[in-house]
Amino acid sequence: MIPSALEHVREIAGGSGRAAVLLDYDGTLTPIVSQPEDAWLSDSMRQTLRELAARAPVVAILSGRDLDDVRRRVNIDSIVYAGSHGFDIAGPHGLRRQMATESLSNLDMAEKELHEALDGISGARVERKCFSVAAHYRNVNEDDLAKVEQVVGEVAMRHRELRRINGKKVYELLPDVAWDKGKAVLWLLETLGLESRSGGIRPIYIGDDRTDEDAFRATKQRGIGILVSEQSQPTAARYSLKNPAEVERFLRALGAALT
Repeated sequence: MIPSALEHVREIAGGSGRAAVLLDYDGTLTPIVSQPEDAWLSDSMRQTLRELAARAPVVAILSGRDLDDVRRRVNIDSIVYAGSHGFDIAGPHGLRRQMATESLSNLDMAEKELHEALDGISGARVERKCFSVAAHYRNVNEDDLAKVEQVVGEVAMRHRELRRINGKKVYELLPDVAWDKGKAVLWLLETLGLESRSGGIRPIYIGDDRTDEDAFRATKQRGIGILVSEQSQPTAARYSLKNPAEVERFLRALGAALT
């Protein structure tokens, strides 16, 4: 098991005491729940983020959720939000970027096909986001899991301009372009003038899902990746935290360590 971030806070903060803090949402800032709409940020976590944003050059949340959804759930104006796995970015002072807008019609068709094939499977849930369409199967009976995977695979085969990613109890179709959370992180660091090699600012990325591995790899040479998981698993992250409660403890300690 990689070491706990709670035991290495000052080392993670770095000698400059300046860090860009980038975070996933579900499973990182909030526990994973049966119904995604029930994953609301706690008041104490919101206050922790607000205090951290006052100390760090940037705090950003990169989520698979729609941009407006994650922004509404966090509700802090001073931080950056990236929805749809980094395809839709917005932040203070007019910061804005959207990727692959030409793929929206393809996503519309894939959404329609997934609904037609999955609406009859109990527990299956199709969720359209602006830049992706997700098929959730957390509440699907085990006997129907193979059918859900088959349907998503068939839709993906019909829409080669989209790519499938596998998350925690969810399959998701995204535009098949060279963009992911890692590239979104690098774009943010460059656009905001926070590249650590020139500015002494260390990027710290915290996440729990497979999509977060792209960000861990992107920041490995210049910053720190922290995996949120109670189990040992292959990862490009350097440190770990067990759950959102430990993430909150770490963020409070990190804020105190930043100058």
